[in-house]
Amino acid sequence: QIFETIRQDFAFLDDWEERYRYIIDLGAALPPFPDALRDDAHKVPGCVSQVWLDVESDGGRDPVLTFRGDSDAHIVRGLVAIMLALYSRKRASEVVAIDAEAVLRELGLDEHLSPQRANGLRSMVRRIRQSAESALAAA
Repeated sequence: QIFETIRQDFAFLDDWEERYRYIIDLGAALPPFPDALRDDAHKVPGCVSQVWLDVESDGGRDPVLTFRGDSDAHIVRGLVAIMLALYSRKRASEVVAIDAEAVLRELGLDEHLSPQRANGLRSMVRRIRQSAESALAAA
């Protein structure tokens, strides 16, 4: 699982300078985000930099959701990559149950991000959870 690898890599990297570089590298490895989805419907409000998220559902009763996203800022693109690793390719019920705050604390992101970036990250999490709740309601 991709997120487990990220968790282990974070534990291995002592220094926050190295962790920031790692986060930027994660963002650089994201697949290209379609220009057609860089619109207001996919934009996440509450982020200082621009962030776009898209979700696809397999349409099941507890659908498997696949998220993709992007940002115009390198560090934020890396944070998007972490969130996608945490949430993507999981059932909607699993997505809703994930305690993102605990994960952010575990990785140390809650204390090493600026308040604006932390708020932006929470906005991303809210959007992802809303997508999962909508998918469950529609199923």
